[in-house]
Amino acid sequence: MEKKRKIEIYDTTLRDGAQMSGISFSSDDKLAVISVLDGFGVDFIEAGWPGANPTDEEVFRKLSASKLRNAEVAAFTMTCRKGKEPEDDQNLANVLLSGAGIITLFGKSSLGHVLRVLGVSPEENLKIIEKTCLFFRRTGKRVFYDAEHFFDGYRENRQYALDTLAAAVSGGAERIILCDTNGGTFPDEIRAAIRSVREKTTAPLGIHCHNDSGLAIACSLAAVEEGVVQVQGTINGYGERCGNADLCVAIPDLQIRMGFDCLPSGQIKRIAEVSRFVAEIANQRPDPCQPFVGSNAFAHVAGTHVDAARKMRNSYEHIDPGLVGNRSRITVSQLAGKSNIRAVAETLGISLTPSQIELALGRVKELEKSGFQFEGAQASVELLLRRVQDGCAKAIEVLCFNVAVGNRYGRNVSEAIVKVRINGNDFKEVSEGNGPVNALDLALRKAALRHYPFLAQVHLTDYKVRILNGKDGTDAKVRVLIEFNDGAVGWTTVGCSANIVEASLIALVDGFEYAILKNKPTI
Repeated sequence: MEKKRKIEIYDTTLRDGAQMSGISFSSDDKLAVISVLDGFGVDFIEAGWPGANPTDEEVFRKLSASKLRNAEVAAFTMTCRKGKEPEDDQNLANVLLSGAGIITLFGKSSLGHVLRVLGVSPEENLKIIEKTCLFFRRTGKRVFYDAEHFFDGYRENRQYALDTLAAAVSGGAERIILCDTNGGTFPDEIRAAIRSVREKTTAPLGIHCHNDSGLAIACSLAAVEEGVVQVQGTINGYGERCGNADLCVAIPDLQIRMGFDCLPSGQIKRIAEVSRFVAEIANQRPDPCQPFVGSNAFAHVAGTHVDAARKMRNSYEHIDPGLVGNRSRITVSQLAGKSNIRAVAETLGISLTPSQIELALGRVKELEKSGFQFEGAQASVELLLRRVQDGCAKAIEVLCFNVAVGNRYGRNVSEAIVKVRINGNDFKEVSEGNGPVNALDLALRKAALRHYPFLAQVHLTDYKVRILNGKDGTDAKVRVLIEFNDGAVGWTTVGCSANIVEASLIALVDGFEYAILKNKPTI
């Protein structure tokens, strides 16, 4: 059997990915991500730019006292400044002090950048590239040369762009990384340029693509097909502007679809887990539509799709979701058919008769027509299906409620009064809170805790409001999604009304009922 060609995975989430608007990694964040990526099995981790900021300095200082199991740490920097020798450039001295064994050095391949950004002659730029590479090689460091704006430079002046690569090779660079820095190159252009490069050098090549044209993955795969041995990118595609090549897409494409060797055996099953972990550390909401690892990547909505998927699993799935640590998911919406209801019920262990399936489908369509949306609220879906079963009553029945919002002596105050029926007993509770939803939450808990003390462990972790028909102004309906967590698992519920407080109450009650359901045989 022919051995798979090895493709090196170079992760730059903590440097290039950190340039995404809204991301700010602390030193502890970076160290946590490095630990996970190392265990995941990527080959190289670009931990940052030593000397650029105190965070990166601390990260490299702590890394110097530890040893990774799989990955090698790279430090990022630029060629020496014009008018200076590498030995006199403090920027390069800071990189040497980092202790990193690999130096990823970027320089200019675009003649336009050389003349107008660096402000040096073409000949001087070539000398700068060569002598900076030589400087690090003489100190025993491995050098990866990032040819910044290479493909733009190749279009401007092909020979000069190739000359910059030759200068890096002459200086001892062991990897030449071709960068589509502006993200504007098409795959066929990538292929043609790489063929020209390979005619001029035998140095191993890498590819570094940005996603400004939505082609970072396509260009990276095309480069590999042309013989590139290293793919650079970021987890979840984080990066400046439109981001970088998403390693959570590139790795499965390369390893599962194209047959290359990227990760140690069995590790690719962790890629969805790694994606979510990095998103959490970066304080970014996971993209549900992200290929391979998103929650919608293998979700089925339309009734005909669900029916087909139940009969032939791969009818609407391009790979087995388990290969990347994901799973198939059947959702319930107004596009659903009886197959959706039946499949979701079976997954939840709920036995429904044909008439109950019809009833559940009717309720879903009716509620979604009025503004509910169940695709992101699986807990509300499960409650709905259980409620169509004969004799399945609500655990918490709201008889009436009132919320008052006002200002007392300069302090905003919200007060909620709720009357609920729980296990045949009626309770009336009053609570003040930080806003009307918090007040309702506290009042409901007062009543429910009498019978269900475990609800004290249930917390709201997210609260989202969407206006459904904005043209109606303040008369518009709103949809509320609330996420809950009890310390072990999380769940989401939905409510909808022209009254934001009522919509919130519907979602709150469902959230508590779901917790009760999971702690009792029946509700």
